[in-house]
Amino acid sequence: MGLRLATSVLTGVFCAGFALVIDLVTDALPMLLVIVMAFASGFLGSLFAQLVLGRDK
Repeated sequence: MGLRLATSVLTGVFCAGFALVIDLVTDALPMLLVIVMAFASGFLGSLFAQLVLGRDK
């Protein structure tokens, strides 16, 4: 359970940082692109957390 919690926290931190960056440019972007970027944030956040925790095998 501790490992899952750590993965969730790392993913949340990654997504929060990504959302801050996206927030700077979303006023000029269409909604579909924002949705695609949100998906990319979650996907990359999960990969980042697994890489940091060494769960790539």
